[in-house]
Amino acid sequence: MYSEAATYNANVAVQNAIETTSGEVYEELLDNGLRVLIQEVRTAPLASVWCWYRVGSKDEARGLTGVSHWVEHMNFKGTTNIPRDKVKGIIEQFGGYWNGYTWIDQTTYTETATRDALDRMLFIEAERMANCLYDPADCESERTVIISELQGGENDPDQLLDQELTATAFRAHPYGHPTIGWLGDLQTMTREDLYGYYRRHYVPNNATLVIVGDVDRRDALRQVVQRFGAIAPGEASKGVPTREPEQLGERRVTVAREGTTAYLKIGFHAPAVNDPAFFPLLVLDAALTGAKGLNLWASFRTPPPQRSARLYRALVDGGLASAVNGGLVPTQQPFLYTISVTATEGTSLRVVEEAALAQLEAVRRHGITEPEVRKAKNQLRARLVFEGDSISNIAHQLGYFETIASWRLVPALRERIDEVTVEQVGEAAAACFRTTNRTIGWFDPQPPADEEPPPVGEGAGAGPASLQRR
Repeated sequence: MYSEAATYNANVAVQNAIETTSGEVYEELLDNGLRVLIQEVRTAPLASVWCWYRVGSKDEARGLTGVSHWVEHMNFKGTTNIPRDKVKGIIEQFGGYWNGYTWIDQTTYTETATRDALDRMLFIEAERMANCLYDPADCESERTVIISELQGGENDPDQLLDQELTATAFRAHPYGHPTIGWLGDLQTMTREDLYGYYRRHYVPNNATLVIVGDVDRRDALRQVVQRFGAIAPGEASKGVPTREPEQLGERRVTVAREGTTAYLKIGFHAPAVNDPAFFPLLVLDAALTGAKGLNLWASFRTPPPQRSARLYRALVDGGLASAVNGGLVPTQQPFLYTISVTATEGTSLRVVEEAALAQLEAVRRHGITEPEVRKAKNQLRARLVFEGDSISNIAHQLGYFETIASWRLVPALRERIDEVTVEQVGEAAAACFRTTNRTIGWFDPQPPADEEPPPVGEGAGAGPASLQRR
């Protein structure tokens, strides 16, 4: 979808980029609406390119849940000028790798390779933006792949419980449906649904291109203009998601399936990244379950358990749980803060829940101590360092925050954490940990069908009557 009428003066773009700087990040907005961020990092002769689209599962209409993720899959299937079996080789011949992901607020694609591959990486992303094919046979084969992926995820008790908890916590906002979509929608979606969604959202004025690495910003910007400058903008109009009404009481969900391990999840409606309460809640989570940082791309390298965290001491050291984790991620709109607990064998979920809620209630009433806040902030600062240890991670953060708020939050993260006070943490706990703000989920493991279930009231399945979702 190139337009020869949409031209761009590369020399003017370079001059504007030099004049519009903030720290080490250079920003330029092309005439077609594409936002370009470039950061020179000369630690190795490499370059990382990320192309971000401000579209995720929250933008999906009823009947089309999972379309963002499915479109992401289709955009690896070749383009007008790149045969599907050649895409992978373009990057691998430079010793690089490529990937992509979809989540609730964004979809992104990335390549990292030697710096001399920059133009090839930009070529791939320009093609992906304008010229993907959506062959009907590929759409059908990918339907099978994605449904298999959904079913595989549902075989993971922790992942299934997280999906059910989120769907129970949200009744109106589209954050409540899973990124992979609901099975019924995946079975009925058409090639026209997919291609129409792609053409509507994959336009330069709905995208941010990030380049980080051993590059010259002027040369990099000229190459961007050459590859993207003639792609015509689109309408990129979006509806405003339904606002989630205030929760009026505790909600519960129980998943009863065959398994060997019991899981507890407690989800609280939590503030968006631009809310003043977000960073105090982040510090609170670090004190309760350990610091995880703010980089989803780097979070796959899970840090070792932080044994001094409050919930670890109460639940793991207390013998009730084998693991406890907290999850608070920066999002465009209010999402969830989730505490996840893996019960030890033979421990009732009722007992685990009572112990966890007792700890949270104490924090809601009394906050945490100054030493706990100080230690949590130190751990978060360390995580920020670890998460910026590669050009790919740096580029990820710039693009991720630009899709939900502004990339300028990235260099300000440490300052925002440093500014948090013990009083603000206490206020965040009091607001978040209200009974009416929480949703509790159980994964109640069932014995195999050929075994007798334990008597009622015994084992991990004992607990209050709960809504069961299927």
